[in-house]
Amino acid sequence: MPKQFDENVLNQFARTEEIEIETRAATGRTHRTIIWVVVVDHQAYVRSFRGGKGRWYEEIVANPNAAIHVDGQRLAVHAMPVTDEAFISRVSSEILRKYRGSPSANSMVRAETLPTTLRLEPA
Repeated sequence: MPKQFDENVLNQFARTEEIEIETRAATGRTHRTIIWVVVVDHQAYVRSFRGGKGRWYEEIVANPNAAIHVDGQRLAVHAMPVTDEAFISRVSSEILRKYRGSPSANSMVRAETLPTTLRLEPA
């Protein structure tokens, strides 16, 4: 069973519009990028707006150990790719529900973004 964030952290994710993800390049340099996060079945999920070409996504695929910053906290995370199409669809539904007022919501469910769906676990 995957590791899970506690309920307080999951609630923060559910109510927070944006978080920052901190990834590390092969050079060792860290980068922070603002991303969206959703919670499905007590797990946190993220996706790259730029699809596989997003810098943070490329870096986290190369090194799945990263950190997220939410409400002034830095939390170490480990990213796991999601490959189950039915579950990817559930994440898409939650993105569309949570961000329904945003003009960017539909961009997060394009075919090229779907393979970038990642589950974040506490590291």
